[in-house]
Amino acid sequence: MAASGPVAPEPPFDPARPPVIEGFNPTVYGDTEGFKEKFLRKTRENPLVPIGCLGTAAALSYGLYCFHRGQSQRSQLMMRTRIIAQGFTVAAILVGLAASAMKARP
Repeated sequence: MAASGPVAPEPPFDPARPPVIEGFNPTVYGDTEGFKEKFLRKTRENPLVPIGCLGTAAALSYGLYCFHRGQSQRSQLMMRTRIIAQGFTVAAILVGLAASAMKARP
């Protein structure tokens, strides 16, 4: 016969351990990837975003350099170029999101 007395119910959720769900893997990739691996994977998936970021940074840097040297017309041109490069980067991000959403559909 079982021992009589109050039996403490088991807590439904232990915050120290995540719940185990059969067939569910919280990460898409088996191994945890570092910064370098993730950067290279994202660059291969959508190569236009880093190109746009580099173009934006280059236009900004050169525009600030021209501003410092007193070349106001060239500085203004580079700031306008920076805006165009930022727009290109945003468009590349949106195209990449749309492409990955279409690829994810069955």
